[in-house]
Amino acid sequence: MSENQRVLLFLSAIVIIYILAAGIVVRAVFHKRNRTPRSLSPLRRWTERTILLVALSGLLCMAYGYFVEPYWPAVTRIKISSANLSPGASPIRIAHISDLHSDPAPRLEERLPDIIAAERPDLIVFTGDAINSPDGLPVMQRCLSRIAAIAPTFAVKGNWDAWYWGRLNLFEGTGVQELNGAAREVKVGSSSIWVAGVGVENEDRINQAFRSIPEGACTLFLYHYPDLILEMAERPVDLYCAGHTHGGQVALPFYGALITFSKFGKRYESGLYRVKNTWMYVNRGIGMEGGSVPRVRFCARPEITVIDLQPE
Repeated sequence: MSENQRVLLFLSAIVIIYILAAGIVVRAVFHKRNRTPRSLSPLRRWTERTILLVALSGLLCMAYGYFVEPYWPAVTRIKISSANLSPGASPIRIAHISDLHSDPAPRLEERLPDIIAAERPDLIVFTGDAINSPDGLPVMQRCLSRIAAIAPTFAVKGNWDAWYWGRLNLFEGTGVQELNGAAREVKVGSSSIWVAGVGVENEDRINQAFRSIPEGACTLFLYHYPDLILEMAERPVDLYCAGHTHGGQVALPFYGALITFSKFGKRYESGLYRVKNTWMYVNRGIGMEGGSVPRVRFCARPEITVIDLQPE
């Protein structure tokens, strides 16, 4: 089943439930106003109560998804190893965020720097989709400026950044280093890691990004989509950080994301994956899709990932 079919099925089920619930309420009000008794079989009574309960639960879930979950960040802590870090070398702590999708009114942007600072990262990476509109630019830039003061911070542009805001200097004046076909070395104690990245629609610069990285170096690759994992697994990449999927943004318990907009569908919807010798983490992001899409999250809390990279 395709992503569009899953979403259509889900929305159709919601519409049917609320049409049935509305019909039950209208009939009940009609009989009450006309003082006519309703004669229902036990099965019919049970069915109507179940439909009303499901409809009420749906309203509560919508309220939760709008008022609660977008403001309830989760910190995910993981440990992975690299054969390209010498035995006894210092572990490297990486804070990974993605998909701020800042709007004019802040949501988590004011709290996010303090949450990250409390984790004491050695470097911070942002994997794209900075704003939903130009009016959200000051909110995003204030947030990233505070984050960049914590530790060296690197970013790549996502699809929203490339498609809609290509003319804006998103990271100017923030202290964030944008990678778009380049790599930078970061030294942490006795360890060293190279951070490479490309923005969306600049995938032809991937070879350029890796050109300056020495053979055998511990390497972190940044790209907005998880869609390059098979290619990166053929390269000497220790860790690939991505976002874009939002963990579905609206996910179902025990099933997960309904839609990811990734060419792999649900295969890499969120979390940690291993392909050959390459680890990949797909972050659920901080914000929510822009445009006319409702600003809701359900079973896909905003996420800050803290990755401890240590010698194998």
